[in-house]
Amino acid sequence: MKALSTNVATRTEWLLCPLCSSKTRDRVREDTILINYPLYCPKCKRETLVEVKNLQTKIIKEPDAYAQG
Repeated sequence: MKALSTNVATRTEWLLCPLCSSKTRDRVREDTILINYPLYCPKCKRETLVEVKNLQTKIIKEPDAYAQG
């Protein structure tokens, strides 16, 4: 008996950090919608609030400036 394949060919991409453009640990499909998503970048160690729709990422709020001292 053959198993039915439910593999739907959808495009997936890694979410890139909007600040340093490096790859994050999150992937999205083309039908994924994220609203007010806290995207963390392991390279620059910053968190940015983003929206994702149709594989397009839009920054909602950039992190506040770090205190120097």
